[in-house]
Amino acid sequence: MGSAGWRQDPRPLLRPAPDLDLAALDRGATPGWDAGKDAAEEYVAERGRLLSELQERLFADGRTGGRRAVLLVVQGLDTAGKGGIVRHVIGMVDPQGVALHAFGVPTDEERRHHYLWRVRRALPRPGLIGVFDRSHYEDVLVARVEGLVAEPVWSRRYAEINRFERQVVDGGTTVVKVALLVSREEQGVRLMERLDRPDKRWKWSPGDVDTRARWDAYQQAYADVFARTSTDVAPWHVVPADKKWYARLAVTELLTQALVGLDLDWPRPTWQVETQKRRLAATMSDEAVAAAEREAAEKLPEVTRAEAEFDEAVAAAARLGEDDRR
Repeated sequence: MGSAGWRQDPRPLLRPAPDLDLAALDRGATPGWDAGKDAAEEYVAERGRLLSELQERLFADGRTGGRRAVLLVVQGLDTAGKGGIVRHVIGMVDPQGVALHAFGVPTDEERRHHYLWRVRRALPRPGLIGVFDRSHYEDVLVARVEGLVAEPVWSRRYAEINRFERQVVDGGTTVVKVALLVSREEQGVRLMERLDRPDKRWKWSPGDVDTRARWDAYQQAYADVFARTSTDVAPWHVVPADKKWYARLAVTELLTQALVGLDLDWPRPTWQVETQKRRLAATMSDEAVAAAEREAAEKLPEVTRAEAEFDEAVAAAARLGEDDRR
C-alpha cells in the first residue's frame, strides 16, 4: 500500500496559485500522475484498504474521548462528479464512520438563521469523516451569480468563512477542500447523457441550461473563492475533473494523506486487560475459556502481520511528500 504511481505529491500541485487562470486550466490534465487510468483504478483499490484502516482508527479515537475529525468539502458545478466521489471514494470506508450532508436550497427554517447556521449543525462529530456535497461555498457562488443577495452581503462572507474554518480546525477537525472542475464541453456531454439515458433523466433540471449560460460568471466566482479562501489551515485543491478516474484518484490521495497526518493508533485502554479477562472468565465455562484462548493464539500472528503491514503502508504514504521535498 505504498505511493508508487505518483510522479509527484498531488497536494501542492492542486493548490491554487495566487494568479490561477481558470480559463487556461486544462480540465483534462492529471497533475502528478502519468501511469494512466488502469493503474489509477488499481491504486485507488489498494489505497482504499489503507483508507479504511485509518478511518477505523479515527472512529475508535472518537469513541474513546478523542476530539479529532475530518471534513471533506466537495464543491463543483452540476456533473462535476461530486456523487461519484461519495460512491467511489467514501464508499470504501465503513459507513458508520461517515457523516454525509448534501446542501441544497435552504429550507424556510434555515433562511431564518445566519447562512453558516446549517453548516455548523452538519459538522462531523469526533471520530467521523464528514462529507459536504456542496457546502457553505454555495453562499458565495450560487448566491452571487444568481443574484440572491447583494454584493455587499456576499463579498463580506469570504472573511466570515475563513474565520469559521479556522474555528473548525482549532476544534480538532482537519478540513480538506476539493473543487472538481470540468470543462464546459465535458459538462455539456454529461448533461446530454442525462437526457439520452432513461435511468439518468431524474437528475435533469431545465435550469441546468440556464446555469450553463452563466458559465463565465461561475468561473469568476470560483476564481475569487480560491483567491480569497484558500488558507494555510484550510487550503483548496483544484482538481481537473474531465477524467472521472483522476478526480477519484486525487481525492482518495488527499483524504488518505489527511488521515495519515493525524498519526492515528488504537486507543489505549483505561483499564487492566488481565483484570478484565479474569472477570469475564469467571462468567464462562472452562471449555469456553480454553476455546477462546486457542482462537486468540491462532489469530494473534495474523493480527501482528496486519499491524506491521499497516505501519509500513502509513510510512510509505508519508514518504510521498518527503520525496518531493528532498
